[in-house]
Amino acid sequence: MSVDPSAAPVRDPGLHSRAGNAMQRTRAAVLDGAARAVEKHGVRRTTMADIAILAGIAKGTLYNHFRTKEAVFAATVVAGIRSLTQECVTVAGDDLAESLALAADRIGSHPALRRIAQDEPAIVAALSTLGDGDAWTAARDGAGEVLTAAGATASTANVELLLRWLASFIAAPGHELERQSAALAAALGPR
Repeated sequence: MSVDPSAAPVRDPGLHSRAGNAMQRTRAAVLDGAARAVEKHGVRRTTMADIAILAGIAKGTLYNHFRTKEAVFAATVVAGIRSLTQECVTVAGDDLAESLALAADRIGSHPALRRIAQDEPAIVAALSTLGDGDAWTAARDGAGEVLTAAGATASTANVELLLRWLASFIAAPGHELERQSAALAAALGPR
């Protein structure tokens, strides 16, 4: 089994350490700093130094967690997907349409994604096309969790349909989210 060198440290359940907690806080600061750096500078112009400065850490500390800015960006995307999934799962238990509208709104209004859409159309095209990497695995898992929380069938077809709909908001923020999400929720909902 291969271990991702930029993955968060894994601890045995029940074991906590101040060092482990500090590492998690540093990692969270790095991921936040990366999103803010992309928002401020764009993808191409963002450097590891920019990320470190906006994370409030030394550049050497950043390199202890990630070797390249691409690894930082990939971890930032996966963390963002997982965070959005948790938000949507909470809402989906009450209302799938509201959960879908929340996800679409968050994606369409995310400052870093808006900057990428403005500066880097090729990156937007890549982000908007379903793939097989870690981010899409996290997205598929998250979509399945949201559908399951809403009592809908988390079939491969439903997950792919949901992800294609959400991916469209990367390139173009949505209008009439309530109507669109209600229609999709009706199509995906319990039968």
